[in-house]
Parts: sequence; structure tokens; C-alpha cells
Amino acid sequence: MILPIFGQNTGTMSVQVRETQMRQRNSFLAPVVIDLAYGDKVSVLQEAGSWVQVRFGSSEGWVSTSALTTQEIVLQAGAADVDRAATSNEVALAGRGFNSEVEAEYRSANDMDYTSVDKMETFLVDYRTINDFLGDLGSPLAEGGAQ
Repeated sequence: MILPIFGQNTGTMSVQVRETQMRQRNSFLAPVVIDLAYGDKVSVLQEAGSWVQVRFGSSEGWVSTSALTTQEIVLQAGAADVDRAATSNEVALAGRGFNSEVEAEYRSANDMDYTSVDKMETFLVDYRTINDFLGDLGSPLAEGGAQ
């Protein structure tokens, strides 16, 4: 069920992960409209479950709520914004789901090597390839079907 958003999520939200995709429908398997980057501000149109329909520039589409925040993200700090600015290290950690404290704890408790994670982050699979694979399996998820 799609509902208009009323209350605190109206207006704008910011992308809180290193990158995410705006999709044609509210499905991770729907075609990508555009890629969004950390800190991009989107206008909220409506929500449906764990998805938000948004506008970015002249593009409209759907983004997972897990990639968005209502908090303002400041990428370059001026004198007044220095406490809210994100460092490049924080942006990289956000892409892994970490903050600096969590990564420091992991590194101190274990000899962690993120080389494989960094390599996996470079892999790209086109949604059409995924849909073809799911279609060959007879999955209802092909073409963004029921989840």
C-alpha cells in the first residue's frame, strides 16, 4: 500500500550510504533510474513499506529507506558546520556499515583485513543480468515481482 508521507519525513532526506540507486519501482531488482551518492539530498514524495519515492533533480524513483536519513549531511565544513561535517574516512566506513569507533574496535580485537571487502565493492552486476538469472530459475522476483 502506498501512502503519502505526513510528519517528519516530508521535505528532504539525505543519502546516508556511500552510494545507492534510485529505481523505477520499489524493488531492488527494478531498473536503475540514477545513482545517488553520499550526502545527495532528495525530495520525498511518498512511501511504501521500506521504500520512499523521491525526486532528485529532474529524476523521480524509489530508494530504500535504509539508504536515507532525515539528518542533514554536511560534506564540506565551514566554521559553523565543522561539528556536522563527514570526513572522507567516515564516508568510506559508512559504505561498509561502520563508523570509526566500530571499525577501531574490530581492528583492535581482530587482525582485520578489508582487502576482500574492498575488492567485492568493485563488482557490478547489471540488473538485467540478475533478472535473466531469476527468470531462468522461474523466480517471482524477476522484473521486480513479489518479494
